[in-house]
Amino acid sequence: MRTIQRCLLLLLTMTLAGCQIEGGALRPTSLAPTPTAAPAATTATTPVAVASPEATPAVVASPLPAAETTPIEPLGLGKGGLSIGLLSDPGDLLPYYSDSADERASAPISQLIFPAPLLAVGYSYTTTGVLERVPTVENGDVSVGMVAPDQTGDITATATNALTQVQQISVTFHWNPNLAWSDGTPVTAADSVFAYELAQRVNLGQATQSKLDLLARYEQVDAHTTRAVLKPDFTDPSYLTTYFTPLPRHVLAGRDPAKLRSSAFALLPVGYGPYMVERRDQGSLRLVRNPYYKGPAGQMETVSFVFRDNLDLLRSSVEGGSLDVVAVDQPPPPALGAIRTAANAGTLRVSAVPSQIWEHLDFNLDVVVLQDLKVRRAIAQAINREAMVADLLGGYGAVLDSWIVAGQWAAAPPDQLTRYPYSPDEARRLLDETGLVDRNGDGLRETGGQPLTLSLVTTQGSSLRLAAAQRIRDDLMAVGIGLSLQEVPTAGLYSPEGPLFRRTFQLALFAWIAGSDPRGWERWSCAGVPNASNGWTGNNFPGWCFYEADKAIRVATTSLSREERAAAYLRQQQLFTQEIPVLPLFQRVDLVLANPSLTGVGADPTAPFTWNIATWSRR
Repeated sequence: MRTIQRCLLLLLTMTLAGCQIEGGALRPTSLAPTPTAAPAATTATTPVAVASPEATPAVVASPLPAAETTPIEPLGLGKGGLSIGLLSDPGDLLPYYSDSADERASAPISQLIFPAPLLAVGYSYTTTGVLERVPTVENGDVSVGMVAPDQTGDITATATNALTQVQQISVTFHWNPNLAWSDGTPVTAADSVFAYELAQRVNLGQATQSKLDLLARYEQVDAHTTRAVLKPDFTDPSYLTTYFTPLPRHVLAGRDPAKLRSSAFALLPVGYGPYMVERRDQGSLRLVRNPYYKGPAGQMETVSFVFRDNLDLLRSSVEGGSLDVVAVDQPPPPALGAIRTAANAGTLRVSAVPSQIWEHLDFNLDVVVLQDLKVRRAIAQAINREAMVADLLGGYGAVLDSWIVAGQWAAAPPDQLTRYPYSPDEARRLLDETGLVDRNGDGLRETGGQPLTLSLVTTQGSSLRLAAAQRIRDDLMAVGIGLSLQEVPTAGLYSPEGPLFRRTFQLALFAWIAGSDPRGWERWSCAGVPNASNGWTGNNFPGWCFYEADKAIRVATTSLSREERAAAYLRQQQLFTQEIPVLPLFQRVDLVLANPSLTGVGADPTAPFTWNIATWSRR
């Protein structure tokens, strides 16, 4: 119980903050939720939202307006030049992102200047040459020791006043000794520790703040080695990424850290990656080779980025040859149609992958009619998710069966889960069995003598989500359930006083972001149910508290044994799909559009599409 309390107190420092993914995605921060950024510290008594740093609510807004229609001039310089189109200018190019939207906008560029020390590719971590290897228990870089916390700590003494020993995880990171900044200065472990010290003085973003919350300390071992020591008696699946991406101490030491993100360095940084910034103009950015980079060079001598908020213009520019590559998250259905037409004509090479962002429908289990498992299963089988995928995702997506998406290491085989194929006849049969029938012939079933009408709350301004909500309404009406739609501003939906955390909704439609590790304690444990006694914290918005599933998710998120975690995740998913507190709908899609002459270009659900640019070539 003491360990659980420590976990809860630590997780109370993480919450939701609004941001934009094609309009917006929410990602946790260490502090109270706001639509933009995190304030300073909070206390254990301040109500905040608990969220996972890698699987967090997401919202989608309407497509960007077609504001810039000026034709794009060819930017590539022959075989060794590359031109890329993006929908938005990321602003700063720091490797520390303020939120998930900033990361998605910036990472395709910052990955070329500051390659991630560990990069999630296809939901699995790999090195980029910045670290010499991925830390593991097997190679000795992840170790577990036993410590006796100070008597003033949270770990209490026994009846004999002998302090209880608890485990403490340490992770060692070996930095590549051949790394050099683009001004020729060697990169050392001190640059990583400098970034850690900077993060303690100024907010470097939600993910970094969450990382700080895990750590007891971060220290330099030698010139090219650092060590992260987690807080005693706490295990978190993200311990693997408790490093700090180096920042150049010799450039930034002595500068005001509060001005870092708005500084000239943030716009034109000194990095250690394969490219460096040559020039930056309104609407464009040009990178050239870093002469001190000793990793794989690749074919591309220069990389130019063009920023336009008009997807049709970017697509047609690739078809016309003035751009080589365009990346886009979840295009609207009309744009998907045009993209598929161009792909079929051979004027575009399209790489499409299911996004990390997955939509779902939550049932509030405090609502009496939704406490009946047959009703929840009937609703699941009444909704035509296959048609949603075909029409809203252009056929590029797939229906989800569980909350752990395909590609994540703990995803359960579909044949070991309870699945809910579209079957309105089966939905009607289940509803009839519950006694919910239409007695007056008006098309709506009755409960307690009143028409069965539920309310669904979702985010305002999302054309994708509104279209999905309307389809759910029509599908439920076809089996005799009425549905009223309520669109709420993003900040209001995720507010500590809003319908999710206060659990005043009946049905809720929003999204989570799947990370490299499934995590899940915050969303599926009994302790994660927001209520008055815990200050309305936690992300278990349905209120699903099932003893065996609660035990499974705790094991899955705290064990250091991969086999033990896998077995626990499998059992939890089996119970989750049987009980169906949440109906997974679909993953959105990420697309990369490329000139057919380019090879090696492809989308990845977790890595920026430029991560393997050294392997790209032009025929």
